[in-house]
Amino acid sequence: MKKIAIFLAEGFEEVEALTPVDVLRRANMDVITISISKSKEVTGSHAITVIADQLFDDTDFSEFDAIILPGGMPGTNNLNQHQALKKLLIDFSNNNKLIGAICAAPIIIGELGLLKGKNAICYPGFEDKLSGAVIQQRATVCDGGFITANGVGSSMKFALSLVRELCDDETANELARKMMVGQ
Repeated sequence: MKKIAIFLAEGFEEVEALTPVDVLRRANMDVITISISKSKEVTGSHAITVIADQLFDDTDFSEFDAIILPGGMPGTNNLNQHQALKKLLIDFSNNNKLIGAICAAPIIIGELGLLKGKNAICYPGFEDKLSGAVIQQRATVCDGGFITANGVGSSMKFALSLVRELCDDETANELARKMMVGQ
């Protein structure tokens, strides 16, 4: 069973975080929400408080297969200030483990130089932060172990792209059908 970490910081975009949690769990993956603060209670950018499964400092990431970064402000900035998370992202990239980022969150991996030469997308206006990336004009972009998406309206496509990459097309298509996506 694939094990996925979704990071939560104060001010995260709720839909961008919880849609992947829901969809990946429907695909029978072990999805763990992880707070980067000292509290499991994390409040999103629209005043919705979520209780994370674990704290960053209490988590062993060696068994995780993927990392997902939701966007939102100031959530993205808070994630971007977490040095241990940045180190973890570099480690995951070096070990060819999947990294997903949506909305403003691709700037975190972009500023680390991890998207150099890769196709990517982010929320409009942040493209200059995707250092060396080839900017695409699509809702979701998959390239070389990275999945990026442009914003909250693409959350379902982003989640299904994660399923497609972590499982297969058949599982993603079946989930889309059952959830009436595109109907």
